[in-house]
Amino acid sequence: MDSQKKKAVILLSGGMDSATVLAIAKYQGYRCYALSFRYGQRHSTELVAAQKIAEQFSVTAHRIIDLDLSQLGGSALTDENIAVPKQQTSGIPVTYVPARNTVFLSIALAWAEVLQAPDIFIGVNAVDYSGYPDCRPEFIKAFEKTANLATKAGVEGEPFKIHTPLIDMSKAEIIKTGTNLGVNYAETITCYDADENGFACGKCAACQLRKQGYREAGISDDTRYR
Repeated sequence: MDSQKKKAVILLSGGMDSATVLAIAKYQGYRCYALSFRYGQRHSTELVAAQKIAEQFSVTAHRIIDLDLSQLGGSALTDENIAVPKQQTSGIPVTYVPARNTVFLSIALAWAEVLQAPDIFIGVNAVDYSGYPDCRPEFIKAFEKTANLATKAGVEGEPFKIHTPLIDMSKAEIIKTGTNLGVNYAETITCYDADENGFACGKCAACQLRKQGYREAGISDDTRYR
């Protein structure tokens, strides 16, 4: 029965990677609880995508948390005064949102503790990670240790495990995996600068990685470009 399945919290942004992670968790037999954030990002169409993906994979529950990081700024994704770059840059790009994955994982951890769900899934990737420090294996390992030190469940119950099934995959491998698991990537939003209807710019770093992934996977790109 579904109620007897092991529970997992899945961070679901509405993008390609998080959709693939949800599909993997479902395939592995988890009872999935999807968690998304309205964090002051440039466009909310990715949350519409997240809702569609959550429905497609029949998650047990889907929560959208309001958390306005635009009040802090510091990123092209949360500050309208910082332009989204249309070419590759050196160093950590301006699309990095300060401490975002730390904040998101902390809230996922809180919900997981309430649900008594020892497993948390996140779609970080160390191959095509664009230089983001909070997508590295070292960070995930450190957060998992913190999770088990900082919670009642971690101290008294079953230890938490942070799952990163995409950590060593190329974008092409991610696309192949998700396609085999039935992910409808046409519904996902990857673009840093998508318009209000969810059409991608086709030029930002996220779009370029997505295009490259489709080419290398040998799969037709069904992204909606403007």
